[in-house]
Amino acid sequence: MKPGKLYLLPTPIGEGAVYDVLPAKNRGVMASLSYFIVENVRTARRFLSRADIGRPIDTLRFAELNEHTRPEEWKDLLAPVLNGEEAGLMSEAGVPGVADPGADVVALAHRHGVEVIPLVGPSSILLAMMASGLNGQSFAFNGYLPVKQPDRGKAIRFFEKRARSEHQSQAFIEAPYRNVKLFQDFLTLCGDQTRLCVAVDLLQPDQRIATHSIAEWRKLPIPDLQKRPAIFILG
Repeated sequence: MKPGKLYLLPTPIGEGAVYDVLPAKNRGVMASLSYFIVENVRTARRFLSRADIGRPIDTLRFAELNEHTRPEEWKDLLAPVLNGEEAGLMSEAGVPGVADPGADVVALAHRHGVEVIPLVGPSSILLAMMASGLNGQSFAFNGYLPVKQPDRGKAIRFFEKRARSEHQSQAFIEAPYRNVKLFQDFLTLCGDQTRLCVAVDLLQPDQRIATHSIAEWRKLPIPDLQKRPAIFILG
């Protein structure tokens, strides 16, 4: 049997109007699907309701893929697709497969000859990179830094050195409740001339994006970062 297709379905960042940030074409794709692989069923159902796909949400089937999913369960998630059904892979916010556990199922889909179709949507990493004024020709997304010292300090110094020696921008995320601590660690450990972009609440009414040298940041008030989604970029 020929396998179905796996659509990668972006979701908005935040609670704004869905089709302010997603193309209208995405609605038709979502409306055609009955099976969704998602990080959290509750938030996925809520998003599809907001997306007004024209189908009763209770008629849809959902399977969860998150940090608790074991590798041996990935093939079970993909089984309907291998049996010919089309499915949608959905992130909690932004695009699937980037800073997202969906990459594991996408890799499995490729191994089984499943056609993978990404749809257009917002990526906080790319939005922050676009607006940072740092090098967008060469950049790396490094995910989360170690939580504890001395590992965190070593990692920050390593990536700062790479940013300087390779002129490669280095992007990071953090759990929102630890944002302030990470910001303070950058100010403590990085050199005066290193530049730091802080992009907070992207695409939201209270969005803030600012890039300064570390020396300049030290003279400014600490930005409001507590419990707000943020991207940090060293350059």
